[in-house]
This record gives sequence, C-alpha cells and structure tokens, in this order.
Amino acid sequence: MKTEVTIAGVTFQNPVMTASGTFGSGMEYGEFVEIGRLGAVVTKGVAADPWPGNPTPRIAEVYGGMLNAIGLQNPGIDVFMERDLPFLAQYDTKIIVNVCGKTMEEYLEVVERLGDTRADLLEINVSCPNVKEGAIAFGQNADCLYDITSQIKQKARQPVIMKLSPNVTDIGEMARAAEAAGADALSLINTLTGMKIDIARRTFALANRTGGLSGPAIKPVAVRMVYECAHAVRIPIIGMGGITSGEDAIEFLMAGATAVSVGAANFADPCATIKVLEGMENWMRQNGITDIHEIIGCVQS
Repeated sequence: MKTEVTIAGVTFQNPVMTASGTFGSGMEYGEFVEIGRLGAVVTKGVAADPWPGNPTPRIAEVYGGMLNAIGLQNPGIDVFMERDLPFLAQYDTKIIVNVCGKTMEEYLEVVERLGDTRADLLEINVSCPNVKEGAIAFGQNADCLYDITSQIKQKARQPVIMKLSPNVTDIGEMARAAEAAGADALSLINTLTGMKIDIARRTFALANRTGGLSGPAIKPVAVRMVYECAHAVRIPIIGMGGITSGEDAIEFLMAGATAVSVGAANFADPCATIKVLEGMENWMRQNGITDIHEIIGCVQS
C-alpha cells in the first residue's frame, strides 16, 4: 500500500502531519507519539523575536471545538534554532517551519535565518496582523498576499507554503494570488474568527474578546474551501480543519488535498495524529486502495 505523497519536490512517507500551534515542535508530544511515523511535523509559529502572546484567559471550550487567542506566543528564532530544530532532526520525518511576523521585514528575517537549516519547507502564516496596514492580516487582502508571497519567494531557500485565512470573501481569489506570486503550495484553513460570552460574568470568555475557532465544527467549511482552492490553482494543498479520524482525512484528500494536518484533536488526545494515520491506512485496506493517489481529488463535480 503506497501512502507517499510529494509536495514541491519533497516526498513525505504519508500525507498526515501536525497543524502549527497544536504540537509545539514535537518535544511535548514525544513520549506519546512516534514522531518518525508522521509525514511531517509542522512547528508552532516562529518569529524574529520572542512574542509573549495575548493576556489570559485565552482558551475557551465551545460546542464542537474551541476558541483560542494565544497570540502566537513563541520564544523567537534564536531559541528555535538552538533547541527545537536539533530535536526534530533526530527523526525520520519532514520538518515544516511555520513563520510569523508583524511586518514584511520580520517575515523575511526568519526566512533568511532558516535558509541553511534542516527545515524542509516553510509554512507562512499570513493571518498575522500587518501593523503597517492598520493591523489587517496579510492574508485578508489579495494584493498584500501577493506582495508578501513574492518577496518571501525571493529570499527563501526552501519551498514555500502559504497558509490561507478562511476569513475572506473569496478563498479562490486568495489561492490564485498566492500561486501567481510563486507559492509552491497552500495550506488551509486557518481558524475562523469567533466569540464566546461568559453569561455568568457578563463579559467575554477571552481577554482578547475574539479568538480562532477550531475543531470538528469547522470541518465542513474547511472541506468546501479546500475543494474550491483545488479547482482554482494547480499547486498542491495541505488540508486542515476539524480532522479527528482517518475518515476525516480521506474526505479532505477526496476534495483535492495532497496532505492533511491534524490540529485541535491533539489537545484532546496526544495520540490523535497516529490514530488518524492508522485510520486512513485501515480505510484504504478495507476499500482496496493500493495507492493514496487513487483518491486524491477524486471528487470532481
């Protein structure tokens, strides 16, 4: 049974990987998960300088998922390169580094610093606020997305995956902008913006007021957006959003994704990624699928 997939010239032993921000850089999960069995580990967002994140409370459970307003807390590129990359390099899995920043210059600094490292691909989080554009996320404006993608491609030595925000009117337009600017692949969806009110305290459940909704509740939206993007561009897509089982992963692959990322499920079950992988393999065996490519994008109309 063949589960290998290739994205931007990089071959993954299987299409199951972690979603940024839900797996750290693997160290927290190493005692629960056979990291070497995963197609890739996608790291938590890495910025040029340490980010403290948002004030607490910044997590809230909601029906069908969770809201988070962590604020991309991370120790910065120096600590990441000294501590996290050497840890991941021990395993026979691909390393995808998620890059974040508040200005173009911050993104480019991290991308250049990673140029000579063991990172296999870079995933660019364009949901970060562009402080020079009134804190509008880079990924919510097609022109901004085109600009940041093209500038990163000029500096990057690894293939570039642009992680798209679902908080837009036309996800296909955003996908086409990223592809036109030279993106090697896309990943989607990032979290949907949501809010929860604590009725006992008569205030917001999150100090930030709003947060990113993730978990099973967003899966139908994610599958639809992956399908739309798969029909809008020719570059590979990594699908994510509410995946908790092998069947969920298969659904994304049939919609047109080449690979999938498991996110919020990791918080409920540290072994979620391996269970998704095993569930996908079991489904293939039960349905006589000998090559994963038999089902990728098989839903066409």
